[in-house]
Amino acid sequence: MATLQKIRNHGALLIAIVGLAMLAFILGDFLNSGSSFFNRSRENVGVIEGEKIHYTEYEAAKEQLTEVYKIETGRSDFDEDMSAQIRNQVWNMMMMDYTLRAQAKKIGMDITKDELSELCIGKNPHQIIRGRRAFFDENGQFSRDIVVNLLQAINNEEDGENANLKQAKTYWLYWEKAVRISYMQEKYTSLLQHLLKANSLEAEYAYNGRQKGVSAEYVMQPYFTVADSLVNVKESDIKKLYAQHKSQYKQTPNRAIKYIAFNIEPSEEDFTAAKELLESLKEEFKTAEDVSLIVNTNSDVMYDGRDFSEETVPAQFKEFAFAKGAKAGDCTDILFENNTYAMARIMQAGYSLPDSVELKAIVEEGEDQELGWFRASDLPKNIADPAFAGKRGTRFTVAQGMGEQTYEIMDISAATPKVKLAILAREVSASSKTYSKIYNEAKQFIVANKNAEAMESAAQAAGMTVVPQYNLTATTDKVGQLKASRPIVRWAFEAKEGQVSDVFECGQQFIIAALTEVNDDEYRPLEAVRAELTYEATNNAKAAYISAQLKDIKSLEDAANIMGQQIQSTERVSLSDSRFGNAGMEPAVIGKTVAMGENTLSAPIQGNMGVFVVKTGAANNAAEEEAYNADTEKAQLESRMAYLPYQAIQLIEDKADVIDNRANFQ
Repeated sequence: MATLQKIRNHGALLIAIVGLAMLAFILGDFLNSGSSFFNRSRENVGVIEGEKIHYTEYEAAKEQLTEVYKIETGRSDFDEDMSAQIRNQVWNMMMMDYTLRAQAKKIGMDITKDELSELCIGKNPHQIIRGRRAFFDENGQFSRDIVVNLLQAINNEEDGENANLKQAKTYWLYWEKAVRISYMQEKYTSLLQHLLKANSLEAEYAYNGRQKGVSAEYVMQPYFTVADSLVNVKESDIKKLYAQHKSQYKQTPNRAIKYIAFNIEPSEEDFTAAKELLESLKEEFKTAEDVSLIVNTNSDVMYDGRDFSEETVPAQFKEFAFAKGAKAGDCTDILFENNTYAMARIMQAGYSLPDSVELKAIVEEGEDQELGWFRASDLPKNIADPAFAGKRGTRFTVAQGMGEQTYEIMDISAATPKVKLAILAREVSASSKTYSKIYNEAKQFIVANKNAEAMESAAQAAGMTVVPQYNLTATTDKVGQLKASRPIVRWAFEAKEGQVSDVFECGQQFIIAALTEVNDDEYRPLEAVRAELTYEATNNAKAAYISAQLKDIKSLEDAANIMGQQIQSTERVSLSDSRFGNAGMEPAVIGKTVAMGENTLSAPIQGNMGVFVVKTGAANNAAEEEAYNADTEKAQLESRMAYLPYQAIQLIEDKADVIDNRANFQ
């Protein structure tokens, strides 16, 4: 149907919107089978807020999102990165769905069927629906009629065998659920927003914080000016800081590994064999009447009779194919480029065809859909052939799914020179013999180096790069940029620390890994954060050292002399400031300065970057004093809290009771 075809043809524009909708993706009741298998914990992908997520539900959700991606992008082939993204998005949206639903249930909040219907097909549909290009008219404006027509077609489908309508239904259900979860979030955050109100005391305090200030002079000695050798940091100091900051070091069980790679590269024999193959086919390729049999049996580039223009022909054959006097039967020598041996033969030359065509899908009931401009390579052959053979205004009908679709040629570009080329090409790859040789080298390396230390030492001696990889969790999809490396992660969670793995095949590399760290504790160990704690403890010790030098000072000049620093000044310090003079972010110094009386010398103040001594001057007000308005102050305070409801959504997920067993199913 035309709407679905429009979805496919605008895939490049629609893909950017998928990310937004993922934030609203939920699993609906249509995925829940009610099967007794739900009670089998070994088949549960996880548990969220007491709700068991059965494997079949998880798989159905992945299939649905995969289908939506296919429709949005017009693609059906997804690499491992895209597949991993789909898995993660499904789980993240399950988290969002179940945690928010649990909170909504506690307060009696829900979205009724009538509400959802109004949000999807009412007079003013939700922005998610209004933003779908598939529902735009020929003027680029959202059309409610297009949405209604799509739903009518879906609802009138009785046998459920129409492939296009099944896809359209999947597409619609996704966006309908997206609207539901998005509106649930909007309701919940709106409720929280109404609870976050500033009171009169807060308003007055904020006003005074802006209006009242004090002038000050100060001197500051940076910590880096004190040599580390002048202070003593005890182990007890580091342990005390670790205890204070421990909540910041919460971790998910993780592993660290180091790995080396044996690249699977073709040998000299493989290059020779590839060239000899083309040499053996050369004469037959030049003279055969049915060149497609030779090419499609032996070449990496299939012959489909396509028409090449100067823009689309492979660069290495451009000069040959479009040379003056080029004719059918002309053939190149064997060329070598990018690890590929290739030769080309002209099958047809000296003719011209349009480069692109503009199409419109004809809809029997409803508005026709303008699809845009296409090259022949952008279209299926059964559409491209009649489209490029026709004239402006011509209509043609092709089989599509279980039905037919009629198209109209709205416009066609001017004809340009074309050529048909047969290309016999063989990329040189590692043969089975080379593959086995490299694999055996990797196996022998393992036999000779049975632990992590030996592996690293031997690799370095051989000039190999040892790559560390940290913080691998049980659900990590791949190791760094290594292709098909999920098995390494599974191994890391089954192995013992110091163990060396077997050989893993990851794309064009054989990988050997060693498990260097096992971190299963709830918090990162002290040793893992020792460097940052030592830095903080050292600064604390330097602050104490500097302060001890200043214990007998009577004036700011005394402090400046002892510190060896210049006196600086700031005209006004107030509680609304984020920076202290020229010293940067120093909230403790600002707070203590404002709290001091007029014309007062402070004791040494420990700041972020150094130790300060401050002398206050006279109290002063803002240059342009504002009249106090309680309502205005409250509104400003509440606007600053506007982000909190959205932060609460993330906090709900972070604090949720979750058991994640996905690693058992990946």
